[in-house]
Amino acid sequence: MRSLGLARTTTKEIARAAGCSEAALYKHFKNKEEIFVRVLEDRLPRIVPLLADLTDDPGGRVVRDCLTDIARHAVHFYESTTPIAASLFAEPALLQRHREALRALETGPDTLLTSLATYLRAERGAGRIAPGADPRAAAALLLGACFQRAFLRCFWDKEPPQPLDEFATALADTVLEGVAVRS
Repeated sequence: MRSLGLARTTTKEIARAAGCSEAALYKHFKNKEEIFVRVLEDRLPRIVPLLADLTDDPGGRVVRDCLTDIARHAVHFYESTTPIAASLFAEPALLQRHREALRALETGPDTLLTSLATYLRAERGAGRIAPGADPRAAAALLLGACFQRAFLRCFWDKEPPQPLDEFATALADTVLEGVAVRS
């Protein structure tokens, strides 16, 4: 899926790479789209569990550190998924089937945004970010910047000029400056 994209990858090729028969795949997965979703969950950077941990226990860490970690993980996640997912947009019928499969699995690309907004809403409720801050907008700003960095990295096939740790910290600081509680 990483080398060919989802649209051009067949279940036969997936089975060959996994060292099993195509029939064995269908004992565990309904279709190629479900395999794709499970690959994202099981093999790629673990951003969803990180966000779940933060959402379950807001306040356990400094908000800046959490946002920095999320940015770092989000960039890795998007770098891993962009080449796989980009091919979906070349085939409208496959994209539609993929959307339907994601709806049936009750997941999708907005999961990260919703999870991060939930975390920020909890931090806002605890008074650690400004009461007037829009958690969903702040989440979109952070994740959108991470996606943009990952897209450019994939497109140009080279490291961006700003190191990832520096980028993640600067992004967290910038988002927080916009939502920070003012004295």
